[in-house]
Amino acid sequence: MFYGLATNKVRVSGLKFSHTLSDIETLNRKAREAFYDVTAISFHAYPYLQNDYALLPSGGSVGEGYGPMIVANKEYTVDQIKRKKIAVPGTLTTAYLVLKLFAPEIQTEVVPFDQIIPQILDGRYEAGLIIHEGQLTYAKSGLHRIVDFGKWWSEETGLPLPLGGNAIKRELGPTLMREVSQALKDSIQYALDHRDEALEYAMQFARDLDRQLAGRFVSMYVNERTLDYGAAGREAITRLLEMGYARGIIKEQPRVEFVD
Repeated sequence: MFYGLATNKVRVSGLKFSHTLSDIETLNRKAREAFYDVTAISFHAYPYLQNDYALLPSGGSVGEGYGPMIVANKEYTVDQIKRKKIAVPGTLTTAYLVLKLFAPEIQTEVVPFDQIIPQILDGRYEAGLIIHEGQLTYAKSGLHRIVDFGKWWSEETGLPLPLGGNAIKRELGPTLMREVSQALKDSIQYALDHRDEALEYAMQFARDLDRQLAGRFVSMYVNERTLDYGAAGREAITRLLEMGYARGIIKEQPRVEFVD
């Protein structure tokens, strides 16, 4: 998504973009401190940030019938898995929110997202909630998929599952917010139009993925809905957060606002 901006293929007069790479739970917590001007966030985190940030209309990761999943060391039933302690990548992740919508009483423990599969294999946990490229590689490790939350959410609501998006500080003001929004959209469009070179750039950040798997993963989460959520994507964001609030998982009443 950021290839165009990071390599100056996309330029904005008077603006310079510097990039910081962090895992999503770290970014969520930094956003609660209003640390970055523009940041990737989990949608679950947004109600806690909404006074300082507005959502950008592009740059989101949306699952169309697929998403985070519970994987385990055995083929447990859904009822059995609800009685297990689940390793989760963070309590502000959207994956955690959907897990709690699915099974409110389930026990969880936070583990860095890239350590969940290794710790299941080491026997520290029987099951974990995986995000990122683990969705494509878990079977190679001999693990079993128990629930795919993208599919579950689609069956529950008929909507895609919005996982993460980009947010921008309100204090930058409407003009600058719109300029940055357009720059980000232009960067995503550039990457979609120059997919091979953008993927080559992204491969330096891939964790143990070959190019074919990385290409599959990128295709899942960087696509036309990344350019714009569309009506269904926006409805899904609102529905997800309102459900979380109604069920007491989210403590702040959400006010979803986009930079348009």
